Amino acid sequence: MVKVLLFIAPDPELDPEAGERLARQLRSEIAELDVESIRPGPGGISPDSAKGTDPLTLGAVAVALSASGGVFTALVETVRDWLGRSSARHRVSLTIDGDTIELERASAAERRDLVDAYIRRHTGG
Repeated sequence: MVKVLLFIAPDPELDPEAGERLARQLRSEIAELDVESIRPGPGGISPDSAKGTDPLTLGAVAVALSASGGVFTALVETVRDWLGRSSARHRVSLTIDGDTIELERASAAERRDLVDAYIRRHTGG
């Protein structure tokens, strides 16, 4: 079992409701993967209590997934695709055992190289 902590920080220029919708969309996409569980992470909140919260902690999500089967790679690809579909300045950080990668305004090629290296570190490939 691998535990991944994601922090989703929508573009600070978005209104809080739009930011929450985007974070909820990413959580929904992650839930469609073959993950063991997905729940609010430390500092994160449920969508029902989203009003009046700090947008930087709004999207904290803890994801538990199998260590095999390529689910981790699928998770990272889902986050990368989500970021790539928007021209806004969203930021997502993924943390496994204290090792964090932060994805934001990098070019598609830079994001791909960073993500590929991160995946290799955590899959042994």
